[in-house]
Amino acid sequence: MYYSSGNYEAFAHPKKPEGVDHKSAYIIGTGLAALSAACYLVRDGQMKGERIHIFEKDPIPGGACDGFEYPGVGYVMRGGREMDNHFEVMWDLFHSIPSIETEGVSVLDEYYWLNKEDPNYSLCRATVNRGQDAHTDKKYAVSDKAQMEIMRLFFTPDEELYDKRIDEYFDDEVFDSNFWLYWRTMFAFENWHSALEMKRYIKRYIHHIGGLPDFTALRFTKYNQYESMILPMVKYLENAGVVFHYNTKVVNVEFDVTSNRKQATRIEIEAEGETRFVDLTEDDLVFITNGGCVENSAMGSQNTPAPYIPEIKPGGGWDMWRRIAAQSPDFGNPDKFCYDSELCNWMSATVETLDQRIIPYITNICKRDPFTGKVVTGGIVSVKDSSWLLSWTINRQPQFRSQPKDHCLVWVYALFNDRPGDYVKKPMRDCTGKEICMEWLYHIGVPENEIEELAENSANTVPVMMPYIDAFFMPRNDTDRPKVVPDGAVNFAFIGQFAETARDTIFTTEYSMRTGMEAVYTLLNVDRGVPEVWCSTYDVRDLLNATVKLRDGEPLTQMKLGIKEKIAVKKALDFIKNTDVEKLLKEYHVI
Repeated sequence: MYYSSGNYEAFAHPKKPEGVDHKSAYIIGTGLAALSAACYLVRDGQMKGERIHIFEKDPIPGGACDGFEYPGVGYVMRGGREMDNHFEVMWDLFHSIPSIETEGVSVLDEYYWLNKEDPNYSLCRATVNRGQDAHTDKKYAVSDKAQMEIMRLFFTPDEELYDKRIDEYFDDEVFDSNFWLYWRTMFAFENWHSALEMKRYIKRYIHHIGGLPDFTALRFTKYNQYESMILPMVKYLENAGVVFHYNTKVVNVEFDVTSNRKQATRIEIEAEGETRFVDLTEDDLVFITNGGCVENSAMGSQNTPAPYIPEIKPGGGWDMWRRIAAQSPDFGNPDKFCYDSELCNWMSATVETLDQRIIPYITNICKRDPFTGKVVTGGIVSVKDSSWLLSWTINRQPQFRSQPKDHCLVWVYALFNDRPGDYVKKPMRDCTGKEICMEWLYHIGVPENEIEELAENSANTVPVMMPYIDAFFMPRNDTDRPKVVPDGAVNFAFIGQFAETARDTIFTTEYSMRTGMEAVYTLLNVDRGVPEVWCSTYDVRDLLNATVKLRDGEPLTQMKLGIKEKIAVKKALDFIKNTDVEKLLKEYHVI
């Protein structure tokens, strides 16, 4: 496996890998990573579909990319997915996956057209005082000192960031800024999370610094991610003859491990109350989704709280990874991520409006009619003065094909579910769907004497508790996540959010899909390059633009400097006078 850039290989079809007709594949999980691996096995690996088996413990595919209407409960979206234009692997694959809605076009085609015709942007990024615009006004509001702290993290070598927390590098100069409000609510970072992951995010999305305050950097699918992404991939695979095994738990994978060679030898499976084994040869490839950010998720309802169930049990991704990791230090360290669910949980809720009485309060904030089929909030609206740190978003409606046309789906989430609410005086984790809706209604400005009645009769709200949703952000070192293909591995790979691939960022669709592609290309020796992670962090234009945008448009020459620094800057500017360097710095308003 190797990386490529540019479009020389982007449109090339690789030759059939040697020996692929004699190989089989067993894929654990049906999240984006697993489905991507299967798609690449079919498309570029040219493996026969009937030789590909996918094991899924749940009755439906999708993993964390869910979106489902539960009879008698309501619509549920545990999370949302935003994309950018430089998810190189994602677009590489989706240009080959046919749309399930429009004949003759790809998933990429319909996504591209949609976001060209209806570009994303927010008209209100944050609120205070019960629905009033917080007037962050696209400003980061970071002090010179805070900028230096961010810059210091950007340039700190990875090795120095192993097992370090964000709050070891940032202080209140950063944490009290709009920058941190934007960042933590969009990406779900906490102060105690990994400084290494924070650095990766900054470097990965340096080209989007200017577009994060108003979300012009983002793109979204038409429907929820299950219907827009998962179902087309599943149909593509089913048409290719790939075999899906639902309600099938993989308990363990056994390995023969020596100093220079590692081979998966057996898969232990539980299905229909029975345990069975799949014996493996070197020609049987295994793709392992280890860990799981939505493991132990639990759903509530309008009238019941979502239970908090952090206990790890056999048959889930964490327990399986523990069993695998016990066999070799090269297989990662799951307990680095799942040792304390209180450090990595948050909750979400899906609010379905049942009539038009809540809609005016929504439109007052987002300045858009939710029922046009176009962008509504343009991303999350963060409630700056919420004790839960509540955020909410409304994507294009309808979010489900089956959704009533006059109903609106709102996704609500909060990072601090253990704190009492501002209206509902109890922690979010103890609240029913109705009570969560009441807290949200309070923060969007509904009169207090109407809140309970609207939450009960004009909405149906389904909460979800996710004890390990932020587990991948826990402080770690370079060996805690296994390599996609560990050194010496001959027939297996790790895929998903807890496998390690260079430079990319977890908690993204791209990361999952990239691990799937890298796994297939490595194990089958596919003669085509994996597109490298977009290289904006090495582009001086993006670096200059991000620097000025982070300063809210102020040139670097306006920084508060001591007399020595001012003299040094003047000498430097004199040195570059009438050069292309000076021209470039002026073009990007650095000077």
